[in-house]
Amino acid sequence: MTFDASSAPIVRLAWERHLGLPADSLAGGGSGARITQAAEAGSLTFLRLWDQAVLTGPPELLRAAEAYSDDDLSDHANMLRLTRDEGGRGRGTQALYYADDMPLHEPAETVMVSHGNPEAAALEAMCPPDDVNDVGLAALPHKFTVMESGDPGAGPAACAAYAEFAGLLAQLGTLVPPQYRRRGLGALAASIAAHEALATGLIVQWRADINNAGAHALALSVGLNVAGLQTSVALQPRQTPHR
Repeated sequence: MTFDASSAPIVRLAWERHLGLPADSLAGGGSGARITQAAEAGSLTFLRLWDQAVLTGPPELLRAAEAYSDDDLSDHANMLRLTRDEGGRGRGTQALYYADDMPLHEPAETVMVSHGNPEAAALEAMCPPDDVNDVGLAALPHKFTVMESGDPGAGPAACAAYAEFAGLLAQLGTLVPPQYRRRGLGALAASIAAHEALATGLIVQWRADINNAGAHALALSVGLNVAGLQTSVALQPRQTPHR
């Protein structure tokens, strides 16, 4: 077990802050009733965190969503249908994983780890664009790139990085070029980055598209626990009428 129930309130507080919910909205855990929060930001977001469901977005969409069950809103296709008239563009459905402690993945031999941006950028250039966009290493400032070997001139083989989320969580992402996959390098990089985040007092958060079997397998292999999901749709900016 790598996630203690006593850490759940910290995760809930982080999401309260991120979604702009009133204080203690999620403090009691699952109440059975969906929480709705009006927001003029350009998205409609459904969150299911353990047994609690939250929907945030424009007021008219919140009203329209009253006809949908929580299971309906977990379905990305239904969220797109709901936002069709608002120019909704899918951001997908991501499973949410957490850990407040993790087993240490010891490499079989000494590895070199880079903390620089050039190595991470070079690794991104070796990966398919969709994978690069999904992970978003550029937006994660704390980078840990496992180099191909102990040779100082070796190239990058895997990178994991994290960014603080609401000041309480470490949003973790991992990217491995196709030619280095299935060698345990992604798990090694993720373990290194996660332990660095845990050492600073943050709880690790991992988001993986529900259709990405490799990401789910990696999350479980490093000791993360699934706790919910997030479905989000971007909305077209509203045009201000000219006078």
